[in-house]
Amino acid sequence: MSSSIISKAIIPAAGLGTRLLPATKAHPKEMLPIGRKPALQYVVEELQAAKIHDILMVTGRRKRSIEDHFDADPPLVTALKQAGNEALLQDLDFLEGRSHFFFTRQSEPKGLGHAVSLGAGFVEDQHCVVALGDSLIAGENPAAPLLAMMQAHVELNAAAMIAVEIVPAEETFRYGIVDVGDRQPTPGEPMVVQDIVEKPPAGTAPSRLAVAARYVFSPVIFEALERIVPDGRGELQLTDAIRWLVRMEQPVYAWLLDPVHKRYDVGNFESYYRAFIDFALADERYGYLVRKYIKSLAYEF
Repeated sequence: MSSSIISKAIIPAAGLGTRLLPATKAHPKEMLPIGRKPALQYVVEELQAAKIHDILMVTGRRKRSIEDHFDADPPLVTALKQAGNEALLQDLDFLEGRSHFFFTRQSEPKGLGHAVSLGAGFVEDQHCVVALGDSLIAGENPAAPLLAMMQAHVELNAAAMIAVEIVPAEETFRYGIVDVGDRQPTPGEPMVVQDIVEKPPAGTAPSRLAVAARYVFSPVIFEALERIVPDGRGELQLTDAIRWLVRMEQPVYAWLLDPVHKRYDVGNFESYYRAFIDFALADERYGYLVRKYIKSLAYEF
């Protein structure tokens, strides 16, 4: 059985983006530019490279620009063709029939688990990918980790395959943390998850393996989301649903990202600045100008 049986993805993109105010007052954080593209476009292009054909975006209020960006624009394409602007036409390639885009709205901020649950009818009885819209993977082939995760998920008949990364011990309280027992984590090798906890208090994390915003699920995830209860803030957490799968002895695995693939979280200004700078420096069209400018600044300090 091939990973090609997985052809659907859910992108939760309904968060309020309060840590990026005032930039996100009337503009979705997922649409903030990272180099020459909005952040969400990188996620979509990663999914397209992984041969995901149907993509559901879960949006919220003040996020209409997401739908506009991923809507076909024949007049614009025609104008660019008439002008012979091949470079800009190539930049719009993500719209050229490589995926079908669907949209639904999470009207209230009820948590990541609730956002994913809105995709139950879209996914039906198929396996699917969940990729957070404010989290980017960088590397020579950004889709490689997801492709490998999908293949392993199918081969192991997994209920869930979760990308993880190693974070400093003092930062584990910011993440969902997985417990793989005494197993020494090896990049690219599935590890059985024994437990998972959302944002453990400082000093209590079972490991330094943090959830890295890419998941592959079997349809049983939607049953798990129906079984869990809201947390103290009234939100359904995807982590709790995964934990329910583990306790029901469903096969849940962690997949450690290789260091050649770096994840960027566009969740606060510090991480956003880092992402923008790194992607701008690596830009094949303008990166050399950015590098030249930064070098000139370095001489001034």
